[in-house]
Amino acid sequence: MTPHRIADVAAALGLEHAGDGDLVVRAPAPPAQAGPEELAVAMDPKFLGDLAKGRARAAVLPAGADWQGLGLAAAIFAPRARYAMAGLTARFQHPLDAPAGVHPSAIVDPSAQIGPGASIGPFVVIGRDVTIGANARILSHVSIGAGARIGDDALLMEGVRIGARTRIGHRFVAHPNAVAGADGFSFVTPEPGAVEAAKDRGASDVFGAAATVYVRIHSLGSVAIGDDVELGAGACLDRGTLKDTTIGNGTKIDNLVQVGHNVTVGEHCLLCAHVGIAGSAVIQDRVVLGGKAGVADHLTIGHDSVVAGGSGVGANVPPRSVMIGSPAIKRDEFNRMWMAMRRLPRAMDKLRELTGGLR
Repeated sequence: MTPHRIADVAAALGLEHAGDGDLVVRAPAPPAQAGPEELAVAMDPKFLGDLAKGRARAAVLPAGADWQGLGLAAAIFAPRARYAMAGLTARFQHPLDAPAGVHPSAIVDPSAQIGPGASIGPFVVIGRDVTIGANARILSHVSIGAGARIGDDALLMEGVRIGARTRIGHRFVAHPNAVAGADGFSFVTPEPGAVEAAKDRGASDVFGAAATVYVRIHSLGSVAIGDDVELGAGACLDRGTLKDTTIGNGTKIDNLVQVGHNVTVGEHCLLCAHVGIAGSAVIQDRVVLGGKAGVADHLTIGHDSVVAGGSGVGANVPPRSVMIGSPAIKRDEFNRMWMAMRRLPRAMDKLRELTGGLR
């Protein structure tokens, strides 16, 4: 990694430093393993004791830590550890091997418009009438469908698939094998089938070919993605049926997330790994969906809500709610039910005692 002065690192992070600001470090490292040219990361007080196990001369420490007593030559002070970690890792990020220009093995339709400074890697396929913004980095084996538009400073990592007509804003990041613009999972039977019967009557009491042959409803819409959106590895965004599936500015989507057709995701949402959102759901601004949370179709989750990991949302959620469980309910109600369940064995024992052995 590129060497950095302690004073420069602190200035880039907007943090205070003490000691030898000219001391040079080449990479951050855990405190117990850090060598003399590495910056020990000990922002949590519980890691301060590990500094003695390593050989670091400089460290990132909690605000007010006794850096001299820890035997350091220099220190950077981080009052908000995880936020400092974001800036620190960005400062020492490994550079991508993405030289400007089009690799000889790439296939780029003559009608495509490639912005200045863009890098088009090996075996990339770019369809007709595609527009790619300035300084975009398209790594190997990416495919971009006809009519797609991608903004400036995008990063599409290996194997990403961008479907036809998809529109993407600036500074988009897609990790390996992510897909934006797949066909929606939408089928119908010639006659009312088992799912419709289950919804209407609570029983799967239909049978026969007309109720079990599935006919595709095609996705005529596409996907529209705002600025500063990140799409994790293997995540999938399906096209809308008639309108576009939309992802708002600043939203971050983790690995293996599924966003169904016609879904609207607002701005600055956080969708953690294995989240599944069924068709036509609306996720308003600043919603957090924990890992493995599921959202049923045609529901609305209100702005600034948090849904805990593993929860199953089967009804509309008001704004600023905290939901837990499957089916998901408000946190306070969930806690009361959980405490009641924990007391149930003792209550049953007491009931047996009072009734002389109730079974």
